[in-house]
Amino acid sequence: MRPSLRFLLGQILWLLAAVAVLYALKAAGEHGLPRAQAGHAVRAVLFINGTLGDKSFFDGAAKGMREAARQLPVTVKIVEGGTDPTRWLPALTALVDSGDYDLVVTGTYTMAPYVEQLAQAYPERRFVLYDAAVDASRCACRNVRSLLFRQNEGAYLAGWLAARLDRAGLPGVAPGGGLGVMGGMQFPVVDDFIVGFRAGAKAAEPDLPVATQYANSFSDPALGKEIAKTLFGRGAGIVFHVAGASGQGVNEAALETGRYAIGVDVDQYALYRPRQPALAARILTSVVKNVDVAVLEALRASLSHSAAPGGVVSLGLAERGVSLAPRAGLLAQWPPALWQELEQVRAEIVAGRRRVPSAFSARTPG
Repeated sequence: MRPSLRFLLGQILWLLAAVAVLYALKAAGEHGLPRAQAGHAVRAVLFINGTLGDKSFFDGAAKGMREAARQLPVTVKIVEGGTDPTRWLPALTALVDSGDYDLVVTGTYTMAPYVEQLAQAYPERRFVLYDAAVDASRCACRNVRSLLFRQNEGAYLAGWLAARLDRAGLPGVAPGGGLGVMGGMQFPVVDDFIVGFRAGAKAAEPDLPVATQYANSFSDPALGKEIAKTLFGRGAGIVFHVAGASGQGVNEAALETGRYAIGVDVDQYALYRPRQPALAARILTSVVKNVDVAVLEALRASLSHSAAPGGVVSLGLAERGVSLAPRAGLLAQWPPALWQELEQVRAEIVAGRRRVPSAFSARTPG
């Protein structure tokens, strides 16, 4: 090979090597920054320890992710983990270990230990844990943002309202028959709803019976319907359900028996109204847990380079993290005096003048 050709080839190889080094340095510099800072979208994945279509909690979280994809420089994916608990940790671990996602979102009390484990094993990843919090005694977890809801406050309003409606008498239901509550499974978040609901009912009507039963499942509408019919058969005019997809059976039982239901997590009246108006008419209201808004805001915060990724956020009536669904259907026709009194109860809770008991503490109502 002639010297000039060798020189030219050497120059080309040197240039290619320099470009490769510069690219590697650029990539290394971006690794520690939020991708939005580097001009790329944050890659976020929502892992659901269940399935979509519950018209409740999981659908709300998915809505928040989709809204984030519309509003923010974020790419999102939603993964359904199914109802077999033995598969949740392996599936979540695979998502975290893949390196395909900068931010992993998951929720519920049962997922908290898995997030603690993975947050420590993968400190470079960021996590959002909704409706639960990591245990600080086991894990510093500075890369986990925990979103908690004071669901007992919203449930208190629902219990107060249900008791007043029951005493007044709803169409087709004799007054004073009592209330029912169906929980999916007995653990603190579900019990927090139930404690708040019972306290609100007792504050409004101290002698009104409130029966409680658990389905031990969040994915069995048939069982939910069976339990609800039992509660209705014992005299309950209204049944409040905190049971995910199992709660759909409560709504169906209310339609079939001419009684009423109170939904949870999302506005279930609004969900059913377009296609099943007769069923929607049996849903008086819902205790709305604004999971979609909380997830959206957590993803928005993750884009800020200055925002600490970890910490605990508590959302109640004051923060609009929980609420009752807008008045519609039968309740839209109710006299204004009831709503004025209910608003006074809400204002007292927000101001701290009315204390709501919680399954997470020993507080008692004022």
